[in-house]
Amino acid sequence: MIDSIIASAGSRATPVHLVGSERLDEALKGQPLNVRRCAEAAGFKGKAGEWVAVPMAEGGVDRILFGVGSADDPMVFGAAPAALPEGLYSLEDAPAAISQRDAAFAWLLGAYKFDRYKARDRAPATLLVGDAAAREDAVREARAVYLARDLVNTPAEDMGPEALEDVARGLAKEFGAALRITAGDDLLKKNYALIHAVGRAAAEAPRLIEFEWGDKKHPRLALVGKGVCFDSGGLNLKTGDFMRLMKKDMGGAANALALARLIMEADLPFHLHVAIPAVENAVGAGAFRPGDILKSRKGLTVEIENTDAEGRLVLADALARVVEDDPQLILDFATLTGAARVALGAELAPFYTDDEGIAEDLAFAAKEARDPVWRMPLWAGYDAQIDSPIADVKNLGAGPMAGSITAALFLKRFVGDRPWAHFDIFAWNPAAKPGRPLGGEMQGARAAFRMLAKRAAD
Repeated sequence: MIDSIIASAGSRATPVHLVGSERLDEALKGQPLNVRRCAEAAGFKGKAGEWVAVPMAEGGVDRILFGVGSADDPMVFGAAPAALPEGLYSLEDAPAAISQRDAAFAWLLGAYKFDRYKARDRAPATLLVGDAAAREDAVREARAVYLARDLVNTPAEDMGPEALEDVARGLAKEFGAALRITAGDDLLKKNYALIHAVGRAAAEAPRLIEFEWGDKKHPRLALVGKGVCFDSGGLNLKTGDFMRLMKKDMGGAANALALARLIMEADLPFHLHVAIPAVENAVGAGAFRPGDILKSRKGLTVEIENTDAEGRLVLADALARVVEDDPQLILDFATLTGAARVALGAELAPFYTDDEGIAEDLAFAAKEARDPVWRMPLWAGYDAQIDSPIADVKNLGAGPMAGSITAALFLKRFVGDRPWAHFDIFAWNPAAKPGRPLGGEMQGARAAFRMLAKRAAD
């Protein structure tokens, strides 16, 4: 699909001129008189998403003026492939803040549509990008975003643990990675009791999906993604409103797999270890219960306060697994808590780390990638909230406050002193915006890729 949205060559393309709302007169000054008159007659002000077609005297379209507002967000150009008529377009000029690469990326993200179950009304317009490096970079990153969005958007009926395994298997095969699956009762035999407990009541067996890629001489990088393919809440059953979007509770796995794809396709010099605990948190005779005490892979006993705090349980076993191979860096992604949404909303991805170098590098990379993240505190003062009187730890903090922080502190007990960052993402756009359609989203992972690429180059 991406190949039909971005072109490297073609017949006559209609030129597109990106025009900002600030200094509009100056931006139009270099245009021919008929273009300026057309813009004036149409009331064109350069507002974000506003556009006007300038006709030729003999018929047809001479050029497009496309508004980008203050020109501080290239993603506004993401409205173009659906707004403009089908056909081939080329980017002729743009404000300095919008590079050809960023414009191409915005175009690709705006052209995305989840069409597995409902056909598109029309094909998106095609953008001609002559700069090969800009085109390839934009396509590579967009391909990862499409993967994450598709996985999150697919309902649990078609994206359960088995289907998620198939996706990982396909990635492993494409890039020559070594795949390893531990499923069903083998989880108990191999000491993954938390993953097994969360998923044992579901029709599809729980599993830990792992693959490794890259030269073992390179720094070892571990990616862990929460793969709860549907979360009913278990015996602490969610209400209908809160359960409705729980197909997206594997958004952490989707982001981890998309990031892995980016790393492997860019051939970054890392020895990559991906671990995805894939389960469905279902209600059934075998469901785990509030009050149960379970033994984790690390050996810590966990008292279950609430079965709807299951994501941190499966992550705990997966994190304990990757730590065993002494990675130089661990990144985990999870749609873990509603508290994170209350704190930062849907668009801003919170992350936790006690490593200042990781925090600084992520902040810089996020700004460069325009993938917003915000550091949250691993506040040790709240750690006692997850102490249990009859087990080593419990899976929920005391009281309704600081839920995202106590969840991160729970995970930290299974990571120890390894360099680590935890992303508590939403993985969902609750409202459509240019380049950001309603539905599944890649969050934090593009920033993480920029950080990793920079570290690899240094």
